[in-house]
Amino acid sequence: MSKVVLITGGSSGIGKSMGEFLSEKGFTVYGTSRTPEKYTDSKFKLVQLDVSDTTSIQNAIQAIIKETGRLDVVVNNAGAGITGPIEEIPEAEIKRNFETNFFGPINVIKAVLPQMRIQNSGLIINITSIAGYMGLPYRGIYSASKGALELVTEAFRMEIKDFNIQMANVAPGDFATNIAAGRYHAPVKDDSPYKTPYGNTLKMMNEHVDAGKDPQLMAKAIFNVINTPNPKIHYKVGEFMQKFSIVLKRILPDKVYEKMLMKHYKL
Repeated sequence: MSKVVLITGGSSGIGKSMGEFLSEKGFTVYGTSRTPEKYTDSKFKLVQLDVSDTTSIQNAIQAIIKETGRLDVVVNNAGAGITGPIEEIPEAEIKRNFETNFFGPINVIKAVLPQMRIQNSGLIINITSIAGYMGLPYRGIYSASKGALELVTEAFRMEIKDFNIQMANVAPGDFATNIAAGRYHAPVKDDSPYKTPYGNTLKMMNEHVDAGKDPQLMAKAIFNVINTPNPKIHYKVGEFMQKFSIVLKRILPDKVYEKMLMKHYKL
């Protein structure tokens, strides 16, 4: 019997690539979208799910379990970008980002654990970000939400080991997707003290995404994690220098690393 996989945020970008790749490999794949009816050409089944709505999460997961009788792999992929000077980002937008990137995955995990305990098996993969390993200028809220999910995974793994349920983080770098179009951008204000550095950094971030890696690399990475008997805690997928930046953060003095980042962003 093929494994049943749930991928949140499966209608576009990395989630769509994962779903198509795993479907081709013989998995029974369910993706989610807030508006699945818009994606009539999806190559795998899409169900309605909003990660910021716990009722929506419960309804979707129960429907999948009722249909298949099990749930083997959950990929917490749904996420949202956010940019801007922290001082100028409205509090409501900060909270909304954490609802999607942090509380959403936690609530999905809470909803699937009872079924996985019944099965005495399961794998949960949280899609975080290389940005979650460091506080990046004008991406501080995004870094914080993804970094929080990295740490929660470390704790969760130890709590669920007795139930034969595994969990891992997969942190992508920049990939060529439509994430830039969907993220919240604090406006570049003419009267803002951050106008020039934020405007330049925003332009650089968008260029990095446009020139990013093929999402198929993430799909293959997820496939490999699923087929690993005892997955690691942390995986990184992306450009060599993006992954190496995490190593540098561990070995360099804090202020040296900070200067390196500021030079990179021309600040």
